[in-house]
Amino acid sequence: MTISRFCRLGVVSTVLVSSCFMTVPVFSLPVPSAATAESLAEYVGQYRSEAEPDVVSAVNVDNGKLTVEGERSPRLELKAVGKDEFQVTDSQTRLSFLRGADGKIASLKIGAGIGRQGERTLERFSDVAVRLNHFREYTRTEAMIPMRDGVKLHAVILQPTNAKAGEPLPFLMERTPYGVDGGSSRSFNTSKPELAASGYILVEEDVRGRYGSGGQFVMNRPIIPHTTKNDVDETTDTRDTIDWLLKNVPNNNGRVGVLGVSYPGFLAMMAGIDPHPAVKAVSPQAPMTDVWLGDDFFHYGAFRETYGFDYVQQLEGQKTDQRVDGKEDTYDFFLRNVNFAGAAQAAKMTDLPTAKAFVAHPEYNKFWQDMAVQRHLTKVEVPTLEVGGWWDQEDLWGTQAEYATLKPHDTKGEVFLVLGPWNHGGWSGSTRHLGVVDFGAPTGDQYRKTIEAPFFEKYLKDKSGFELKDTASFRTGVNQWKRYEAWPPKVGFAQAKLYLQSNGGLSMTAPAGEGKVSYVADPMNPIPYRARPIQATYGTGSKWRQWLVEDQRFVSSRKDLANFTTPVLDHDVTVTGDVMADLFASTTGSDADWVVKLIDVYPEDAPAPMAGYQLMIADEIFRGRYRKSFERPEAITPDKIEEYKWSLHGADHTFLKGHRIMVEVQSSWFPLYDRNPQTFVPNIMTAPADAYKAQTVSIFGSAKYPSHLEFEITGAKD
Repeated sequence: MTISRFCRLGVVSTVLVSSCFMTVPVFSLPVPSAATAESLAEYVGQYRSEAEPDVVSAVNVDNGKLTVEGERSPRLELKAVGKDEFQVTDSQTRLSFLRGADGKIASLKIGAGIGRQGERTLERFSDVAVRLNHFREYTRTEAMIPMRDGVKLHAVILQPTNAKAGEPLPFLMERTPYGVDGGSSRSFNTSKPELAASGYILVEEDVRGRYGSGGQFVMNRPIIPHTTKNDVDETTDTRDTIDWLLKNVPNNNGRVGVLGVSYPGFLAMMAGIDPHPAVKAVSPQAPMTDVWLGDDFFHYGAFRETYGFDYVQQLEGQKTDQRVDGKEDTYDFFLRNVNFAGAAQAAKMTDLPTAKAFVAHPEYNKFWQDMAVQRHLTKVEVPTLEVGGWWDQEDLWGTQAEYATLKPHDTKGEVFLVLGPWNHGGWSGSTRHLGVVDFGAPTGDQYRKTIEAPFFEKYLKDKSGFELKDTASFRTGVNQWKRYEAWPPKVGFAQAKLYLQSNGGLSMTAPAGEGKVSYVADPMNPIPYRARPIQATYGTGSKWRQWLVEDQRFVSSRKDLANFTTPVLDHDVTVTGDVMADLFASTTGSDADWVVKLIDVYPEDAPAPMAGYQLMIADEIFRGRYRKSFERPEAITPDKIEEYKWSLHGADHTFLKGHRIMVEVQSSWFPLYDRNPQTFVPNIMTAPADAYKAQTVSIFGSAKYPSHLEFEITGAKD
């Protein structure tokens, strides 16, 4: 939900990640006085790892000193500490140059501290000196900016130190609950290198009640009518901030762009609703949009228990950004505490506002509806660039929902969508990987250089170069960027249905006759959503950020779920657009959860580590009590066959020849989602222990009840 959050992922694959603003230092060490430029020249060249060949470190000699730098790493000096051994000044980081059989430098090892933790090897692939670093120096100031109700918000302002005299620059603003104290010239250059090099006046601001700002923090503060000066929300705070900036920061050109990822993405969209006239472009990236329907806290009524539990403590338990951590497997913790109310009591968090809301408002009532951003997107007021990732573990829904809501009002062609092979905020990095999946190119770099930077250049500086007409989508499987005139694409695809067969097969041909697949779902033995042990969301060693690309073989052999699989494909099949699940199912209980996963099964002879890999492409959960209304839950009639239809969200993926397509259906995804007791109770948040009962679940694949997935497809055959 935050820049500071995903920077802790180490998504910037450079030599070293050293701060929560993804500061990646470039190494340069002062050398002994006896060293000469000639003696140091043998180290000069370009180095990269086999895993990340696009991330290059360049070693040079500058004024008799050895330096190392990267495109996203500052130029630092190195000091010699032994033969072929160097150390980063004022750092524990050590660099060892290794020689080949011919005696020449062949590679570079980098590690930090005793034992050289995190040591990695970079191979030398060129002895040619290059300059990769183009950092622009910025001057930092701070301000307390007054709002209309007298509250003051803390902001960090970065202005180019070497701006041309009289050169007015636009503002680039990011508002956040995650703290801006670390904002600096280096953090701007490493986290947003293309924008920093171009030159903007960067403004980073703490929202109300967080870090250095006054006032009270309210989670996803709803938009309210503005009838008095004390009627404030994020739209008014944005406008008041911009008013102050225009008047008090010199050499601005009167234009403002706003961007942010996750919670800051929500705040970026707030800047585009009833905007200040100076706002000329916004980019909500993985924005929190509707936290009940499909973002952070609920997905179609199913409560995201571990996430809500951890995140509410992080945001409301203190004014700063302390992560929840612990040594216990969260699977055991939440199973032992029965329900969310029990877990909250154990953690002594029952007085936190949003924890109270979870218990008091489990259904989609006015409390959650008032927070929903899409309800306010009734017109396009500023050019908008929506950005999201196919494997976003936090806010996949918001990007696609905001685009779908805004696009019908887009009369000027100013609403754009980018969907790529990323997890939450992954487009900020330079890696070509997500987990073990290799996409063949640094897709984040490609997006920032060809779309994000030109977008802001166009609308804030009147420069050419932004050529996106509507949607840019990275098609996985074949690993290619595609451009579409609309999303979902309307040309070149045909609607198709993939039917779940009672024999465990999948086919484009509708089933005939009768048939079903059944399993017993036991809430006392729920299916884990990722391999155990399951750490706290942002806890030490947590694999949260990559769980959506985890190999599903760790659960696919369980007996309490159903698998449906095609034969080995004899041709490529491309699925593009929204994937809909349409299940005909029954349960012996009076409530149930339905989880559907669309999976690409790799052949057993695929190159390691992908041999036999089961990669989720689209997936989502639906809570059965909301099949008729999200506002009014209703018990399921035991053994009654009912239809459950919901979106698994967008995909753009080619199932390659030789692969198989799998659909997996299960009834728990624990503890990310709380357990459904499978006995209808008024409030699952407080469900008693004796309500949790094993039930038999049946998925029908028959002529009368044809369970299936719907999507747009190319390469369809029976």
